[in-house]
Amino acid sequence: MKNKIINIAVIAHVDAGKSTLVDAFLQQSGVFRENQEHVDQVMDSNAIERERGITIYSKNCSVMHNDYKINIVDTPGHADFSSEVERIMKTVDTVILLVDSIEGPMPQTRFVLQKSLAIGLRPILLINKIDKKNHRADEVVNMVFDLFVELNANDEQLDFPILYGIAKQGIVQYELDQPSENIVPLFDTIIKHVQPYPDKDNDDLQMQVSSLAYDEYIGRLGVGRITAGSIKEGQTVSVARHDGTVDKQKINSIFVYHGLSRVSVKEAVSGDIIVVSGVTNISIGDTICTENKPNPMETIKIEEPTLSMNFLINTSPFVGLSGKYVTTRHLKGRLEKELEINVGLRVESLEDAVDGYKVSGRGELHLSILLENMRREGYEVAVSRPEVILKKVDGVVMEPIERVFINVPEVYSGSVISKLNVRKGMMSSMSPDGNYVKIEYMVPTRGLLGYRTELINDTRGEGTMVRSFDHYEKYKGEIPQRLNGVLISNDEGDAIAYSLNNIESRGSLFISPGEKVYEGMIIGQCARGEDIVVNPCKAKKQSNTRSSSADESIKLTPPRVMTLELALEFINDDELVEVTPDNIRLRKRYLTEIERRKNANRLKTN
Repeated sequence: MKNKIINIAVIAHVDAGKSTLVDAFLQQSGVFRENQEHVDQVMDSNAIERERGITIYSKNCSVMHNDYKINIVDTPGHADFSSEVERIMKTVDTVILLVDSIEGPMPQTRFVLQKSLAIGLRPILLINKIDKKNHRADEVVNMVFDLFVELNANDEQLDFPILYGIAKQGIVQYELDQPSENIVPLFDTIIKHVQPYPDKDNDDLQMQVSSLAYDEYIGRLGVGRITAGSIKEGQTVSVARHDGTVDKQKINSIFVYHGLSRVSVKEAVSGDIIVVSGVTNISIGDTICTENKPNPMETIKIEEPTLSMNFLINTSPFVGLSGKYVTTRHLKGRLEKELEINVGLRVESLEDAVDGYKVSGRGELHLSILLENMRREGYEVAVSRPEVILKKVDGVVMEPIERVFINVPEVYSGSVISKLNVRKGMMSSMSPDGNYVKIEYMVPTRGLLGYRTELINDTRGEGTMVRSFDHYEKYKGEIPQRLNGVLISNDEGDAIAYSLNNIESRGSLFISPGEKVYEGMIIGQCARGEDIVVNPCKAKKQSNTRSSSADESIKLTPPRVMTLELALEFINDDELVEVTPDNIRLRKRYLTEIERRKNANRLKTN
């Protein structure tokens, strides 16, 4: 007997508990053996996902409930990975919208909900974390309803089921005052709210590829739902490409999801989410059809990139000390491999440089995750300051605008408002939240580059910022860059405490004694608005009166540790971030002082 199939996606803002809820689904449906070690957020299988506590790639699993097979897609909550969310919406029958009982709907909640409403899905609302003492679940339900209305939801969509839960404990309940011991109410609501996929096994085959995967042994894999018909191992099919061409291919293997595992099957039927291998150059939006009966589905539209960086080969004196892959050929091959599965990315050759590529993505995090993966694989690369992608509409230059929510103690709100106004921001709303103030702004993406660090400094680490792309608006004019200059090394060698102690009075340091430096490397931020060239390798001169214990008593302020994101936010147009497997260094584009002067003169004459 054929199982009834329902496909669902769990959508929410970052940290609302998506991966934890999927854990509860898997735990209570008996996917894990009793003696099996259970890892929290089991779907966040990527090393960077586990370290950062965020979902980056959408992933599939399935559970059985009675005679229903429920395929579950765990989606990213960060706006930079929105291309992952957009594609899978076409493969599901409903979405579970997870909202924090205190935070309420956040910018990314708006984005993912808008996408699901636009294609006619009827969401199920789950208010999570109701175990928190100061939760405001009833108020949050009203806020979500207002958001539905604002996003033009139809009457059917506005009549959404509301559930309350504690995903961490695997509990979902119908009402706040109706305790539960498991997530059965959620299973029952899904089955009651969503019709199982209709039986279309006898129709002509139609399966659109919504995401890609890669296997070292069998190559590129296409993932998608069978909209109609069935598919068999070894079957010859027509592939209607997203560019309009059609060619014949043979399906090598078919996999379906059982729990967390990908299981090979001889045949798969309509409604199921499957993985196929054997189709050469398979891509997002391609439709697999019955042989000689191509019937392509509407192409999946991916949101345009909003930010670009130049990826250049590393030309510093320390090139090759820690990385294995340092040439243009290596860089080109790695970016081409990334394009196979990362459809939100664009790569173009740089016109004025033979040793680099312009890489465009959905945001700083989207591109920095790629860089983080590359450095872990042994690549060395130098990257430029992120640049916002402008576009022309009817001859008018337009730029991306982001919706920003900032939560800060009231005492620091004046500083935040002042800084965002200078960055061409426009305040939408401001409301008290206990001792804090919640401020909503519309700010050009250009104005937010480098702002996160300033926010942390201005609010003594107590301010939080959440942002997501909203729309394009007319170009807002010049926005000031970083006001402080930098401290630049003029020598190569090991940094010495005696020298760093003298340099420290001129600004804040990024390096510690004993670290290797080279000429042109940025070793700190200057307290003034100009760049200063210093020598961190200068030792104390020997003399008769020298005290041997004097150097040991030097106490330096701990250096500012530059993570990849902080470094990308910090640099100006004439600076680069050197990314290697064991170091993140900041440097000037031109390493020697003579080269920098020549370049400055060249820019003046132009």
